[in-house]
Amino acid sequence: MLDQNVTQELAREAAGLLSIADVSDVRSLHRLTALAARQVPACSGATAALWRDGEPVEMAATHPDLAELFELSWQGRSGPWTQALATSEAVYCPDSLAEDRWPEYASAALCRGVRCSVTLIHPLGPITVTLSLFGARPRSLDPERIALAELLIAFGGATMGNASIYGDSQRTALQLREAAESRTVVDQAKGILMHALGCSAQDAFDRMRETSQTRHVKVTEVARTIIKAHRSVSGPRPAGQAIAGDRRSTDRS
Repeated sequence: MLDQNVTQELAREAAGLLSIADVSDVRSLHRLTALAARQVPACSGATAALWRDGEPVEMAATHPDLAELFELSWQGRSGPWTQALATSEAVYCPDSLAEDRWPEYASAALCRGVRCSVTLIHPLGPITVTLSLFGARPRSLDPERIALAELLIAFGGATMGNASIYGDSQRTALQLREAAESRTVVDQAKGILMHALGCSAQDAFDRMRETSQTRHVKVTEVARTIIKAHRSVSGPRPAGQAIAGDRRSTDRS
């Protein structure tokens, strides 16, 4: 059963983790660790990490010692995080003093006053969230007390998933906008070359591409240079004249 600390305040704070409007991954992880350390009985501190392709992307900890423990464990590829990622299951360490699966982790944990720990994992598509809880007394983080932490990591996983989807959407929109702007610039430069050289659209583009390869710059930059040079020579024309000229060109075609 969940602990009685699952109150309206906890529900409000956990729901707040789902906001993606102005909350970064790091900030969400920090809020998750703080909430776990405050609400889970016997939890003296916590770490939360966001993983992509088996590598940590972001990490938050309630204490610098726990951040060091995470780094040492991951650098040595030994410890509860490695096992949790390999099995996608929660990993318990009831007593660091009696732990023989990861001697280096156990030694580092004891040096930092950690006698027990549990690492929860929440896979969510391309990303994974882990939440590790640490206790100062052996066997103080028993399964009954972990139910609340599992609820928290579910909220945290949803937060990271939403943030990832939101970020991917933003990046896709930006890429599409940049592509559209580049296409407009290139088309404008092609029109200038076609008029000046009396060549086809493909010939104009081939000339720009050849220049980009020779000068090791993007075709878009070549196009901007052509447009800038054209404007410096021709200068702006009155709007009515431009329209009339365009109309005559259209009539001739």
